[in-house]
Amino acid sequence: MVGSTEASPAPNAGPSQPPAEIKKDGAPDAKPGSTEQIEKADAQMTDVAPQKPQQPPEPNAQPSKTPEAGSAPSTMKIDDVRSTAKAQRIAAHSHVKGLGLNPTGTAMQMGGGLVGQEQAREAAGIVVELIKTKKMAGRALLLAGGMGTGKTALALAIAQELGSKIPFCPMVGSEVYSSEVKKTEVLMENFRRAIGLRIKESKEVFEGEVIELTPEETENPLGGYGKTISQVVIGLKAGRGTKQLKLDPSIYESLQKERVCIGDVIYIEANSGAVKRVGRSDVYATEFDLEAEEYVPLPKGDVHKKKEVVQDVTLHDLDVANARPQGGRDIISMLNQMGKPKKTEITEKLRAEINKIVSGYIDQGVAELVPGVLFIDEVHMLDLECFAFLNRALESNLAPIVIFATNRGMTEVSGTDMRAPHGIPVDLLDRCLIIRTHPYSMEDIAVIIQIRAKVEDIILKDDNVVAALVEVAARTSLRYATQLLTPASILSSVKGQDHLTAADVKEADGLFYDAKASARILIESASKYIS
Repeated sequence: MVGSTEASPAPNAGPSQPPAEIKKDGAPDAKPGSTEQIEKADAQMTDVAPQKPQQPPEPNAQPSKTPEAGSAPSTMKIDDVRSTAKAQRIAAHSHVKGLGLNPTGTAMQMGGGLVGQEQAREAAGIVVELIKTKKMAGRALLLAGGMGTGKTALALAIAQELGSKIPFCPMVGSEVYSSEVKKTEVLMENFRRAIGLRIKESKEVFEGEVIELTPEETENPLGGYGKTISQVVIGLKAGRGTKQLKLDPSIYESLQKERVCIGDVIYIEANSGAVKRVGRSDVYATEFDLEAEEYVPLPKGDVHKKKEVVQDVTLHDLDVANARPQGGRDIISMLNQMGKPKKTEITEKLRAEINKIVSGYIDQGVAELVPGVLFIDEVHMLDLECFAFLNRALESNLAPIVIFATNRGMTEVSGTDMRAPHGIPVDLLDRCLIIRTHPYSMEDIAVIIQIRAKVEDIILKDDNVVAALVEVAARTSLRYATQLLTPASILSSVKGQDHLTAADVKEADGLFYDAKASARILIESASKYIS
């Protein structure tokens, strides 16, 4: 579809390409809790996630453009997958930046936003290395400990250590219960979300700045006075020269859809004829004083080149895209699609076909399987049917690393009268490596409270404020003490203060009840409530 006035390019020498029709939608003597130790923790957190200082914007810098929503075509290809990750607000575990291990794998007293739990963090560090070296696929890890001992924070620290290239899919045990989809189907969907596929393609492209765009018209072969586009002559300029191309009329339609004009930087795939507008050439950056346009530099090298494209997707993305109904545009088909439930099950036959194609990609060296992590919190909520499914799924070839978390001891398996450790059947428990978390000491609680206050931009006046919050945590729980930070800061701001005092903490504690105090009131006033 793409012709050139110069010699035709050499055929592809890379591995066979995947078919385009596959769719997818401190110092050692520092006292724990002291200001010195907190400053050391900040430095360690900075080492985990360094941030460059913000530079003042250039005079001609333009805001980056975001892709318009709803512009994806009905038939999606692997190229069209976009990440659904969004910027996270300040949440319960926003301070967690990693496991806080030194290069030898030993846990520091405070690091990565985590405090204490050294043995558990060192064990988690070994698990991270096993995952990165792909030696733990199809195995399970159980985080067991009491309430508020940092099980979820440990799992999220593992995700931070793995990075964004390895899929991490969190879920809660109660998510499997739905009136529309089977429990095992929900588990299978999350299994597939936690399995990544890294596709490497070698594409021949024509890339450069448009310096000429001339459509050539001919008489309409069907008669009449109208004319049709017979071909399009386009000139592209790159760092090492220019090239003039003759394009098929269908590619001209793609150019019009992308709103390509002279001065834009584009690339055209030689095999499929797909056109992508990269942005406006930075030569035109001073053309207007204010313009919502993205300027890009002139492409380096020749106009005709080979590009290595790496795309990270999940198996669930492929499942959903290929399961999307492709009905006709008549009114009956549209009504049938509207009448279907929003959440539908993906058949095993479709998954088997996708697995077969994925295996072919892997054998050809075009794709690489990336086993990720499936984190199931409150795993004791699952029933016997789900546990049986997990036993089988962990033995499959395409299985991620599964991390369970529970705060239960000896309890009944959900839906049965059978008692088991942690509410998990013994046959599944035998497959797990178990990491225990222990209650925090008062010194650790003081450090955690100061870290949370720093994350939430709350200034603590002195050590008396920390002592007051630690006293609340000892009487109630760590979670309740950290939750009092924001209400107490609001009370402080109402008084015109820019810092938190012990009196503010006491006032906020008097306005709210913790779980233990509420339960005590219910017992004392049982006759006043319906039971």
